[in-house]
Amino acid sequence: MHAVVVGGGIGGLSAAVGLHRVGWTVTVLEQAPEFGDVGAGISLWPNALRCLDELGIDLTQHLAPQRDGGFRDKHGRRVTRFDAAAFERLHGRPLGAIHRKDLIAALKNAVPAESLRTNTTVTEVREDGRVRFAGGELQADVVVAADGINSPARRALFPDHPAPVHSGSTAFRGVTKFPGARLSTSFDRGTEIGVLPLTGDDVYWFVSYVTRPGSELPDLHQTTRDWHDPIPALIEATPEEAVLHHDLYYLATPLKTYVKGRVALLGDAAHAMPPFLGQGGCQAIEDAIVLAHELSTKDPQQALEAYDRQRRPRSQKVVRESVRMGKLTSQLANPVAVKVRTALLKALPAKATVYIGREITGWQPPRLPRPDPPRTP
Repeated sequence: MHAVVVGGGIGGLSAAVGLHRVGWTVTVLEQAPEFGDVGAGISLWPNALRCLDELGIDLTQHLAPQRDGGFRDKHGRRVTRFDAAAFERLHGRPLGAIHRKDLIAALKNAVPAESLRTNTTVTEVREDGRVRFAGGELQADVVVAADGINSPARRALFPDHPAPVHSGSTAFRGVTKFPGARLSTSFDRGTEIGVLPLTGDDVYWFVSYVTRPGSELPDLHQTTRDWHDPIPALIEATPEEAVLHHDLYYLATPLKTYVKGRVALLGDAAHAMPPFLGQGGCQAIEDAIVLAHELSTKDPQQALEAYDRQRRPRSQKVVRESVRMGKLTSQLANPVAVKVRTALLKALPAKATVYIGREITGWQPPRLPRPDPPRTP
């Protein structure tokens, strides 16, 4: 059986790894000159780490477990503490952070080199499994459309479905060297700033502001200079050309199905969400392992239907929760509401914070078939 994966990001490569593991021939079509990702980090919650374990992806050298830290106000006053030890006891995995390029590399290395094609722009994806691209076409038993939030495949298969909408926020992100930084998430009116240590003294930081699409961008250095250490220093240490900026969009109108004919939408193509729960990439990895599992146990059409039944309700619920979390955290701008939120968080015991979102992060992946052990002569 042959699967064509359109898109070589985290979701597409995770799908390729899973399908290869269960015995499918896979071709990954990526339009960029090489497999990689923008220069930022990503948080990997226990649900995603369990999936990566099942896929056989070893991130030991690159994953940074998040230890001491917590929520703070802009002046650095502690609001509540993140109890990392209690979190790991509850979930069996830590909260991890990794550079996106390292995660992409680990996934890419688990797929046969001959399965990977770069510089390949897909021009058509059809329900019958035919994929056309500049210079050729392929016929697949299953097509995995993992081509991002503005998915051309989704637009072609569901032409009447509304486009992604602006979440109400814009974000800056970067990675820089900064020894000794600790995990923190800090809030002020309409602003959230996160700091996640990576390996090798790298630090991933992000800043989100409430704004309208197309409005004048806030001056990052000016608006963060009176925040607590090490936030101003982190941003100053990041070269201007390494700072990423994106308005944050999401798929506000849920799709009625993730499947059309032989095509399965996956990741942002199916359920793009705002980043306020840190679950966008995690949900794409979940999609991938469920799809691989179903295709290892059923004929393709039954497998795609089962994939849709399982993934659509859960991932769309996570989208709704992400939107809700944004309104309660980084997008909260009313000064009275901000004070009430801070008071409520301060009253919350540190050990209680590890239960927040457990329904999402506690998800367990299905088991994939294990490769046969080598025979002894």
